[in-house]
Amino acid sequence: MELHVESRCIHLEGDRPEKRFGAVSFPIYQTATFAHPGFGQSTGYDYTRMQNPTREQLERTVAALEKGYDCIAFSSGMAAIATVMELFGPGDHLIADADLYGGTVRLFDTVSRKNGVEVTYTDCSKGALEPLIRDNTKAIYLETPTNPMMHVADLAVVAQTAKAHNLLLIVDNTFLSPYLQNPLTLGADIVVHSGTKYLAGHNDTIAGFAIVKDKELSEKLRFLFKTTGAGLSPFDSWLVLRGIQTLAVRMDRAQENAGRLADWLLKQEPVTRVLYPGLPDHPGHAIMKKQARGFGAMLTFDVKDRETALKLLEGVRLVRFAESLGGTETLLTYPITQTHADVPKDVLAANGITDRTLRLSVGIENFEDLRADLQEALYG
Repeated sequence: MELHVESRCIHLEGDRPEKRFGAVSFPIYQTATFAHPGFGQSTGYDYTRMQNPTREQLERTVAALEKGYDCIAFSSGMAAIATVMELFGPGDHLIADADLYGGTVRLFDTVSRKNGVEVTYTDCSKGALEPLIRDNTKAIYLETPTNPMMHVADLAVVAQTAKAHNLLLIVDNTFLSPYLQNPLTLGADIVVHSGTKYLAGHNDTIAGFAIVKDKELSEKLRFLFKTTGAGLSPFDSWLVLRGIQTLAVRMDRAQENAGRLADWLLKQEPVTRVLYPGLPDHPGHAIMKKQARGFGAMLTFDVKDRETALKLLEGVRLVRFAESLGGTETLLTYPITQTHADVPKDVLAANGITDRTLRLSVGIENFEDLRADLQEALYG
């Protein structure tokens, strides 16, 4: 039988407990190298930089969740994106969403540019990508929803454009996780994740993933993976495996809290704007209902002035003033000095990210406790 996504977070189809001792938790193969039975013989494992049973189990799990051909586990989300970018070379051109995680923008504007790859930024949620495509354009790169302004691109429409021009479509699916969205089924070629976030889920490890649709892309990325050496360690692989087992229940609870907090924030006098795709008047609401199984647990909001923003950041007690997202704890982030500190000021302004903008990664705490903490920080 084909398992539902909640079960696939816990069980790989056809898997059984470990044969020798019946271990239910997949073992940690904490080894750098593997002994060969004899000359010309192999257990299938040679050296952990290339392959490791614990990492392989994690890769199979994430590939199944994203409905991909193969998944590669990296030491961080940025390591995954940087390796994907090695598919391109001098003279290549990419189209990317204008509202991306600041680390991705930094990579594109420095390392990729140094390598001769040119990137044109645009709002992919508004379509109109055709005029930006050149003879040397190789790919479209986007997040949906975007970080932090929560723009929602229609993946099926963007994929249709990409296929018409023989371009790769690369989608960062970190904000929704494979529990809520599967870009490969909508036409994407490569999906990337910061596995640090919802997949690991506990703010205790760093990880990244690249999931591909076919064998050709798998072979290309596997070669780059073993050559550059950015693989996830066995212990961190096990931590992410453990985290994924509760992905469904964490996402359900966090999403419920996020929706309620978005409604509450809308009613607060110091709050001037709330960006959450679950709100019916969000421009991407209908698209999200069509292409995803929920709206996620990330929201962004503006307050009336910088002083109110700082008051909130310094006043929260249960909510943590911290970078990152996707853990059990609710985190409040100040994009202009944290996640997007390296984004040029004119780009921040064009995207609407100001010193009044705050990003909230909603966790799984009791909703009333979260509301009370934010209310005290706003008005206390």
